[in-house]
Amino acid sequence: MQTLILLAAFGLAAQLVDGSLGMGYGVTSTTLLLAIGATPAGASATVHLAQIGTTLSSGFAHWRMGNVDWRVVRRIAVPGAVGAFLGATLLSSLSTEAAAPLMSAILLALGVYVLVRFTAWGTPRGNLGKPLRRRFLGPLGLAGGFIDATGGGGWGPVGTPALLASGRLEPRKVIGSVCTSEFIVAVAASAGFLVGLGHAGVDWAWAAALLVGGSVAAPFAAWIVRHFPPRVLGSVVGGMIILTNTRTVVNGDWLPVPPVGQVLAYVAVAAVWAAAVTWSVRAHLADRAAEKAAADRDLVVPEPVRDRA
Repeated sequence: MQTLILLAAFGLAAQLVDGSLGMGYGVTSTTLLLAIGATPAGASATVHLAQIGTTLSSGFAHWRMGNVDWRVVRRIAVPGAVGAFLGATLLSSLSTEAAAPLMSAILLALGVYVLVRFTAWGTPRGNLGKPLRRRFLGPLGLAGGFIDATGGGGWGPVGTPALLASGRLEPRKVIGSVCTSEFIVAVAASAGFLVGLGHAGVDWAWAAALLVGGSVAAPFAAWIVRHFPPRVLGSVVGGMIILTNTRTVVNGDWLPVPPVGQVLAYVAVAAVWAAAVTWSVRAHLADRAAEKAAADRDLVVPEPVRDRA
């Protein structure tokens, strides 16, 4: 029972992260399940089943707030579903020994990306421009869906930055469209895992706990953006993902690392993580100070010039 309560709380926190950054639910949830003993395929299958509910709730909330571009959703969701089904089928066919390093490597790379992306550049921003083309969205969706299923997460880390970098869709609609299309990807990935693993490969209680926590958080994800700096949150989450998956990598039989090397790896990751969070906090405070100074300058009203008669 304690495990289910923990998973529900973690699902809630992961959805708040995802709603703030446009990424993070699958990566953080899968990392937790692997840490408590789930197999790679079982962890990804459980998370994707939970995401059917969380993404539906999140997509509905974004639609109500006008944050969804349905042309983008249509053009990215279908290839994303194809990629997710193929990725789930591939991961289901691999042995645990072969799948563990693959998933840890993907999660570790995604954690490094999230840490560097938000520490160095802060919250992603984009500019309005021309409509996004199908030849761009199709391959993006296919790659994002495949990585999402094989890594237990990745739809947001792949799709959100690419759409923002294109400069053709405003940030709120990027996050809303990515979250909404993820529902189709989660359904396709779940179908692939059920075909490859059967019902026995999924922990239904864990999936339900994650679903409940995430569904509760989805409509209120925007709250955290107002009260917690996304830049700092991205650095915190990225470092947590790196540290957890570093433990999996250095403890694995496929990459034997002596105890001294393991300790040095943990210390190095912790030091980089602390430095990244410190940098993000300082950058956030500097940005706030600059915004306040700009606002104060705008409020200054020059005195009228009096005629000297």
